[in-house]
Amino acid sequence: MKKILTGTLCGLLLMGPVSLLAQSLKSYPVPDRSEVPAFPGADGAGKYTTGGAGGQVLIVTSLKDDGTEGTLRWAIRKKGPRTIVFTVSGIIELESPLKISNGDVTIAGQTAPGDGICLKNYTFGIQADNVIVRFIRSRMGADIKQKGDDAMNGFKNHRNIIIDHCSMSWSTDECATFYDNSNFTLQWCIISESLANSIHEKGAHGYGGIWGGQGASFHHNLLAHHTNRTPRLCGSRYTGKPEEEKVELFNNVIYNYGSDGAYAGEGGSYNFLNNYYKPGPYTATKSSYKRLFTAYPDDGKNNNVKGVHGVFYFNGNYIDPTCASLSEKQRQAIMKVNKNNSDGLVIKNDFAPQRELLVDTSFKIAEHTSLQSTWDAFESVLQFAGASYKRDSYDTRIVAETRKGNYTYQGSHGSTNGMIDQPSDVGGWPEYWTEKAPADTDRDGMPDDWEKAHGLNPNNGSDAKNYNLSPDYTNLEIYLNSLVQHLFPDSK
Repeated sequence: MKKILTGTLCGLLLMGPVSLLAQSLKSYPVPDRSEVPAFPGADGAGKYTTGGAGGQVLIVTSLKDDGTEGTLRWAIRKKGPRTIVFTVSGIIELESPLKISNGDVTIAGQTAPGDGICLKNYTFGIQADNVIVRFIRSRMGADIKQKGDDAMNGFKNHRNIIIDHCSMSWSTDECATFYDNSNFTLQWCIISESLANSIHEKGAHGYGGIWGGQGASFHHNLLAHHTNRTPRLCGSRYTGKPEEEKVELFNNVIYNYGSDGAYAGEGGSYNFLNNYYKPGPYTATKSSYKRLFTAYPDDGKNNNVKGVHGVFYFNGNYIDPTCASLSEKQRQAIMKVNKNNSDGLVIKNDFAPQRELLVDTSFKIAEHTSLQSTWDAFESVLQFAGASYKRDSYDTRIVAETRKGNYTYQGSHGSTNGMIDQPSDVGGWPEYWTEKAPADTDRDGMPDDWEKAHGLNPNNGSDAKNYNLSPDYTNLEIYLNSLVQHLFPDSK
């Protein structure tokens, strides 16, 4: 027995201190991930998306877009559960639209060393189930090869999707369009400066987004400098099932919006909770300055349910009256809405009495543990939203303009008061600095030094999928979450 024990001890000593630590780690069973948030800070209807948890790790090492191994397009085309990490930062100049068609994937943009990842030229589309996208910029721009399109979108009846801390701008249609999905969340994103007069086949078209879903949450997003659709609510136009359309908007900040602002909602149930509207110089020239929402009836052209309209709950929404371009009369109208949110509902052509569109109790759409007061949310969104692990100069400017209530640029094709027409109007894409990625010997997405510090083996690539450091998240997820956990406020 003594000989056996001695041999065992000698073998452990030869394994080294890291392996000894690994031997002492707990090994938790795989949890029921349907009860675990996608990551700490995930909230809303897409809160329990699992993405690529427990799957293979794919490493993006190149900014090319030719689909070869090491490119983002290569990683997205793969099938099966997978987490995509980056060892390079910079602009990926897309050669065609980039679409996620195979689900069970997590894109961890926060792993990019340096200033992070920015997509250029074409749409980034999500057309799959079970998708997590974090800390990615999509600044599309206007290219003569395109027609009107979105910076980022997803509307193909998919489920379990969460988009977190992304930045979207310079679209030629909408910046962020997501509807007809279920268990969906868009949170902590900056959605800014859609191109007002660019290359859209319909002409002027600088819009924020079309939003909706059969269980969809849109919270803690900043929408700034859009001529319209902040957002447009899709309603049940394409499903023909208004009873299934359930959407909540809470703690969003909407700055310098125009025309109808937020509108439509032809069928469905909607909560508007503690959103902060801030009219800017452009807003002051439009009747939307005093509107929370303009309700439309369905015209019946898409699903033959003519006359169907949405039902709304408004509470805690606030319109900031401080824009210097507002008249005293406009301010007084705004204060009336702040006192009674129902006065912020406009009914297009008075198609129905207000009592048919408003309810006194919020709809049960999804849990939202991150709900803040309107004023706390305003500060939190300006501090944390967008690809803020390394906030670029563009997002920094947008946040500063939102806070100050001003604008810096105008369009080269006639747009004014903060609306732009092409990326060159604001100086174009910034340069993104990259640095050498930390050593990751076993290519499991976790740096060697981090693994050693946490008792993992940097020469064992299989431990990324294990549950040693937490009963709820894989070891890799613990690392990914640790990078950005400081970019959420404490829940109120």
